[in-house]
Amino acid sequence: MKFTQLVRSFVAALAFAGALLIAAPAVQAADAAHSTPAAASHGDASHGSDAHGHGHGDAAHAEPTFLQSLGYSYLTAFLFCLSLALGGLIFLIIHHLFDAGWSVPVLRLAEHLACLIRPLSVLLIPLLLLQRVIWPWMTVDPATDHALDVKKVLLNTIAFNVLIIGIFALWNYMAFSFRSYSLAQDKDGSPVWTYKARKLAAWGIFAYGFSLTLFIILMMMSLQWQFFSTIYGVYYFAGSLWLTLATLYGLARYLMTRELKPLIFPRQIHDLAMWFFAFTVFYAYIAFSQYFLIWNAAIPEETFWYVDREKGSWWEVGLLILFGHFFIPFLALLRIDTKMSLFVMGPLIAWAWLMHYTDMTFNIMPVLWKDGLHVTLWDPLFWFGLSGILAWFFWQDYLKYPKWAQKHPRLQEAITHHEIPAGPVGAE
Repeated sequence: MKFTQLVRSFVAALAFAGALLIAAPAVQAADAAHSTPAAASHGDASHGSDAHGHGHGDAAHAEPTFLQSLGYSYLTAFLFCLSLALGGLIFLIIHHLFDAGWSVPVLRLAEHLACLIRPLSVLLIPLLLLQRVIWPWMTVDPATDHALDVKKVLLNTIAFNVLIIGIFALWNYMAFSFRSYSLAQDKDGSPVWTYKARKLAAWGIFAYGFSLTLFIILMMMSLQWQFFSTIYGVYYFAGSLWLTLATLYGLARYLMTRELKPLIFPRQIHDLAMWFFAFTVFYAYIAFSQYFLIWNAAIPEETFWYVDREKGSWWEVGLLILFGHFFIPFLALLRIDTKMSLFVMGPLIAWAWLMHYTDMTFNIMPVLWKDGLHVTLWDPLFWFGLSGILAWFFWQDYLKYPKWAQKHPRLQEAITHHEIPAGPVGAE
């Protein structure tokens, strides 16, 4: 990506954020005047569980303001798009950790997905500017809330901003280091770049796990700061890689008839589909484990999160995720022939995108809409808008750089990966 393009993107994001800030005072004043009577009418009737578990106190059932509706829709779309970059990054880490050969033809595609973290760093700015509107704990005095008081070392505005910026800096460094090593190897073919990538992956796997968990706690779990879950980061990771694998499958199927035709073969397509199938099961396992452990322990600081998501139409959304995020793709991917059928896998990729966005909505929007799912104009606008921006950056990188890792030491192995021995294993 050229420097001028980065500057233009940065200026556009600043202009967007500036417009929000300019409009914020008038909009908030109008919304406050509209919502104050509603909040007051609920004040005497509010339940203790609302004040303790929902993060909004007596105003929990008040009509969301314009900026809240806009901010939560943007957050949902942003975390969806971030999944693609983080999924690409962990794909690179796993590839280099295991010194894999079969994945070399799609390695450059994963590198481009991981490097989407750069435009996402610019797209993060509106969230930081609207943070007091989006995260309710920022307007709560820890002295009046025990759950927030015991977490104030982490849940304070200074720590929040420093950690978010630091985590994005780490992800940028890792993603662009992997791609720079790969591009350098394209020029001289030296194995030293492979060794550098392996060393980065060796410590990067730990840095990735800790940073992703911390980030998702700050950005998503802290929306209801009383909630506890030790596997919330793993839950987001599982869904992110699931989405990325579906996307890589679609890209590989498209490009195997074009520039990557000499490198991608049916057996590799099948391998990607098996990964997609494996993480369909892994995501379901993590989601069920979280629900089962919280249900079994029956601790109020944990159970309220699921109680909120059983109210109104959120119950139906939860069932949609249960069947749509697990059972449908699980059953569709059981057969070998369906893994290779574009007639089946094409719609399934689009379905995976819809299900992951629904999953992000299920995690975020019940904080704002207590009585059930509300779809506003901002939801599709930000989802398609941010996805379109990332697609443009991805395609620019794809056109700019070599289409595959041309001098990777495992390239020949990748090309012959599709070849199956004629005789049985162990035959003389």
